[in-house]
Amino acid sequence: MVEIRSNTADYLEILGGESLKGTVEISGAKNSALPDMAATILTDETVVLENVPDLLDVFTMRSLLNHIGMEVDELRKGVFQFRLRDINSLEAPYELVSKMRASILVLGAVLTRFRYAKVALPGGCSIGTRPVDLHLEALKKMGARIKVEHGYIYAEAPGGLEGAEINFPKITVTGTENIMMAAVLAKGRTVINNAAREPEVVDLADMLKKMGADIEGEGTERIVINGVEKLSGTVHRIIPDRIEAGTFAILSALFDGNITIKNYPVEYLEYVHRVFERIGIKIIQIGENHIAVKREGRLKPVFVETKEYPYFPTDLQAQLMTLLTVVDGNSKITENIFENRFMHVPELQRLGAKIKIDGRTAYIKGVRRLTGAEVRATDLRASAAMVIAGLIAEGKTVIYDIYHLDRGYENIDQKLRMLGARITRESL
Repeated sequence: MVEIRSNTADYLEILGGESLKGTVEISGAKNSALPDMAATILTDETVVLENVPDLLDVFTMRSLLNHIGMEVDELRKGVFQFRLRDINSLEAPYELVSKMRASILVLGAVLTRFRYAKVALPGGCSIGTRPVDLHLEALKKMGARIKVEHGYIYAEAPGGLEGAEINFPKITVTGTENIMMAAVLAKGRTVINNAAREPEVVDLADMLKKMGADIEGEGTERIVINGVEKLSGTVHRIIPDRIEAGTFAILSALFDGNITIKNYPVEYLEYVHRVFERIGIKIIQIGENHIAVKREGRLKPVFVETKEYPYFPTDLQAQLMTLLTVVDGNSKITENIFENRFMHVPELQRLGAKIKIDGRTAYIKGVRRLTGAEVRATDLRASAAMVIAGLIAEGKTVIYDIYHLDRGYENIDQKLRMLGARITRESL
């Protein structure tokens, strides 16, 4: 993996209206790669991860693991070997954690293995409050002593963590993953109630079980973990990124289904496909892991609510909204996960979209076309929405702050150029 430059001066120029066609391959899931990388802390044996996406967030996690003392070697493109031989630090410093909220995932692994951890309070996208209180309260139930001061979480468990019954008051993906990692080496039995059911949680459980963990119930609301004394190394392949897949499906629908999508995880997007069908978009399987997107006549407006898996993901909300801006009629999207995830709306309005916000609901009145303008990527998924909008808009669109895009989409501008898009990356 080459070092990805997080250059806030980079921007994209897109000349819209070009016909896109060809095949695009979906990369490994960012939201699986990050917890899977954190889980390598749990053993002193070698772990090999395959299908690792080349992303800024992955590079940040690799830097954090290096800081702790992890030896990370790239065996070939997308395949990395992890080995924790000597501990350099049990601290996750602010300079790294501030770049990516998922850095909090090292807390459970470091604490359960080394009985002490110091982790900066996380940063990341400004899409709403995502407090780590649920993680900390769960760890306290497992016997950890925790204090938060000077911008850091200090956690210690001198006698080791102990199994406990954890009842999350609300679903938390990173909280579920953090407690899973903490529990696999804890003494006794841990039960996580109201657990996240996301495929990325199941992927982490699959990896941990390959390492020797005793886990049952992943993919359901109740996960049961019996702690073991130690974990071994393993080889694990990261699942495809369902959000990237959904993003390209939306893009393909806007270009008359001329894009074939390879490594498409159909099984993770069943509810999304039901929403697509209501709009007039059908997913056609054309091979074991290839799909095409078919438009069934005129696209129709729709009402959608974002909810936790297996329902419509908040991470596809901005991309779907972009599609609905050019669908004739009135659509409505209610955002139930993050209270500040409509920051892309003013940017879409700059391109000519007609959208009104009332609390957590966006009302979209379809227009005939969007027109190019200068816009900003306000967060990771909004950046993908801006790219889609620029590709369908008339004229030139310039997108600033695309470091967000580099956090979660592997080489997206290169992938789009291979489909025929007129898109270039520039620097101020």
